[in-house]
Amino acid sequence: MRETSLVIKGGRVIDATGARPADVVIDGGRIAAVGPDLSADRVLDAGGCVVAPGLVDLHAHLRQPGLEEAETVETGSRAAALGGFTAVVAMPNTTPAVDSAAVVREVQELGRTALCQVAPAGTITVGRAGTQLAPLAEMAELGVRLFTDDGRGVQDTRLMRRAMEYTTGLPQQVVLAQHCEDEGLAAGGHMHEGEWSSRLGIAGQPAEAEELMVMRDISLARLTGARIHLQHLSTGGSVAMVRAARADRVAVTAEVTPHHLTLTAERCASYDPVFKVNPPLRTDADVAALRAGLADGTVDAIATDHAPHTAEAKEQPFDQAPPGMLGLETALVLALECSGLPLEAVLAHLSWQPAAIAGLAPEHGGPVAEGGAAHLCVIDPEAGWVVDPGASASRSRNSPFAGRPVTGKVRHTVLAGEPVVVDGEAQR
Repeated sequence: MRETSLVIKGGRVIDATGARPADVVIDGGRIAAVGPDLSADRVLDAGGCVVAPGLVDLHAHLRQPGLEEAETVETGSRAAALGGFTAVVAMPNTTPAVDSAAVVREVQELGRTALCQVAPAGTITVGRAGTQLAPLAEMAELGVRLFTDDGRGVQDTRLMRRAMEYTTGLPQQVVLAQHCEDEGLAAGGHMHEGEWSSRLGIAGQPAEAEELMVMRDISLARLTGARIHLQHLSTGGSVAMVRAARADRVAVTAEVTPHHLTLTAERCASYDPVFKVNPPLRTDADVAALRAGLADGTVDAIATDHAPHTAEAKEQPFDQAPPGMLGLETALVLALECSGLPLEAVLAHLSWQPAAIAGLAPEHGGPVAEGGAAHLCVIDPEAGWVVDPGASASRSRNSPFAGRPVTGKVRHTVLAGEPVVVDGEAQR
């Protein structure tokens, strides 16, 4: 029996090639035609909306296996689809860690029924312990393209050099992603070290704890020729070092999060652990530097660092609560509101640029053109709504943006030709 064709009707297409008004016909999971006045068996209304390649998140914690009380692949992927994401890179700091082919296969199997593509990241070291390289080649053979010990930085400089040298010899093109934190300097800190930590009496982490590892890994990448990606940068000094390294043709890419573009350490004055993240919220000057890094191309991607936690975990005292906050359903609207970028540039940082880093292009993030994969999102840039963590698809509720009025909303999300979100409602 012939599959039902679908037309996304009346929208303005924006992708890496530019912007133009067009209808998009989808048939058999691929884009069949793009142009004016097209028809199909089924219509998705995109009037007044933007039709774009699906968003791609380089940095999401889906918690499964082992931490299902906070999130699962299914619930996390549902939140992702509602946020316009058609692919997410699932961080490997699960229980057990994604440090072997067996656990990679488990996450891939869990992702088969997800509402977006789930691309597991692998660890750099066994158990994220920082002492022995994980079987990187074995995981790469299964399709893993990004490796990170996220939640911890690889502290052993010699071991990190070995990882970089090893990956440059793999037949697959992979990237080592680093959680940039010198644990000795950051030890015992729960927020940014500065004026507000002093006022509040909360032990702080200095900006230098991040910047020392940024400097180290840029130096190692220059030495080895490896591709590296720096996760959730939070300081102006980090951005400046990446800018200089890019000018020197070092193969480094970088991401920032919506919350580091939006919030500062002052928010910790409430002592509410919902504002506790790692790296911590920084200063107004750092926020301005991150936005400048996005504007001039130093920073390649906006990544959510979606980090769900149970209410019990987040309701502990500030110094005992785990760091992290939700991000998948609010990333796009916060980026539109706070990045200082026009819509086209926001989409570049949330779609085709992260897709390229993650090794998911051109299937994800590719041009909206005949023959392309039908991974798409439809965005109403004028729709207003209020952030309500209680209505989130996530199993957790730890969003710092509760009650915040915002503008811009995902109307539809299409995964491999299937509408998984229609008029803001998940379809399965």
